[in-house]
Amino acid sequence: MANTAQSKKRAKQSERRRRHNASQRSAMRTAIKKTVSAISGGDAAAASAAYAAAAPALDRAVSKGIIHKNKAARHKARLNTKIKALQA
Repeated sequence: MANTAQSKKRAKQSERRRRHNASQRSAMRTAIKKTVSAISGGDAAAASAAYAAAAPALDRAVSKGIIHKNKAARHKARLNTKIKALQA
C-alpha cells in the first residue's frame, strides 16, 4: 500500500498509464482481428482496407512502447502475405 505522498502519486500515474496502454493494446488487437476476419471471409478489397487501418495501429503501439517493433513487423508481414495470397 502506498504510504508516502510520492508513492501515492506514482500509484495513480501507474494506474492511469495502465488503463491508457490497455486501451491502445485493445484497439490494436481489434484492428488485427478485423483484418483476419476479412481475410477469412475471402474479400480481398475489404481485407486490404482493414490492413490499411491495422498497419498504423501496430506502428502506433510500437511508438508508444506497448509492443516491440519486431512483433509489429511480424504481424504486418503475415497479414500482408495472406492478403496477397487472397488476391492471387
